[in-house]
Amino acid sequence: MSKKPIDFPILLTTVILVAIGIVMVFSASFYYASQRWGDSLYFFKRQCLWAVIGFAGLFIASRVDYSKLQKYSRIFMLISIVLLIAVLLVGQERNYAKRWLGIGNLTIQPAEIAKFAMVFFIADTVSRNKGKMKYFFKGMFPILAVAGVVFGLILLQPNLSTAGSILLLTFVMLFVGGANLWHIGGLLAAGGVGAVVLTMAEEYRMDRLLAFRDPWEDPLDNGYQLIQSLYSLGSGGLFGLGLAKSRQKLLYLPYPETDFIFAIIGEELGFLGAMILILLFLILIWRGIRVALSAPDLFGSMVAAGIISMITIQVVINIAVVTASMPPTGLPLPFISYGGSSLAIFMTSIGVLLNISKHCSTG
Repeated sequence: MSKKPIDFPILLTTVILVAIGIVMVFSASFYYASQRWGDSLYFFKRQCLWAVIGFAGLFIASRVDYSKLQKYSRIFMLISIVLLIAVLLVGQERNYAKRWLGIGNLTIQPAEIAKFAMVFFIADTVSRNKGKMKYFFKGMFPILAVAGVVFGLILLQPNLSTAGSILLLTFVMLFVGGANLWHIGGLLAAGGVGAVVLTMAEEYRMDRLLAFRDPWEDPLDNGYQLIQSLYSLGSGGLFGLGLAKSRQKLLYLPYPETDFIFAIIGEELGFLGAMILILLFLILIWRGIRVALSAPDLFGSMVAAGIISMITIQVVINIAVVTASMPPTGLPLPFISYGGSSLAIFMTSIGVLLNISKHCSTG
């Protein structure tokens, strides 16, 4: 395959997003970090370290021919499943959930690795079975079986939001891979029923749903986070209060550096700043779709589609949660939210996307 320069708009947009993320993580976290850890730079320094790791992953992935990775996709998937089992056995528990494995002073989230592994596994399976994807058992079932195992292991942590995002990723990639639309529609209907059952099975999930319907019914408990998020967004106005001048991050809004960092962006940079951030994501998504459409083979096209779908799903869900457009979940905003595993995996995935872009038929 002939090589061309990498897709520079993808690289530039990613660098800008990571830079914005580092700045906003510091701005959103310095007060809480100084109160909790006695070091206002606590989150900032760790995010910078993971950004360096992420850039290393991006550089390496952009240099390795993506087609050579196909033969390792199943091994990669197996490793991610082993890590998901390990986190249930020896993982660190925080807020009644086991989602992290400790490696020295750093922690990783195996669920983030599993997302990346699922992209390669589905792309590999679809490319091997491209003539069978219209059939349920011959084409779709192997993918659904593995996705079900991953979903179950992540649900046990418990982490319904991440588990659900992996199912959404699976459905999108099956659609792109040419699966029968009736089969996908049936699976989506079954997934909707399952989501209702799982929500009703846990009291805290029902509380979140009820708080989403009307957070002011319980403003000091279940509705508190959504209300503070809306206060944060609303007080930003058109141009914002100014960088580092958010009031809601002063221990009013929970998790301002992670799940609700978009609210701080809206407060400090205003509607205009929030729209610029969304525009950057749209540019990245658009360029990623171009790569998927012009990739030289089905495996490359599926990997590119999976990577950009993974990013899109989390961007849409995170912003929808922060703006009270859907019930609260725990998905970070790609490249922006504090979180080492998420940042490193997303940046490495961009490296793979850049490598695919070298072989594309369009500029």
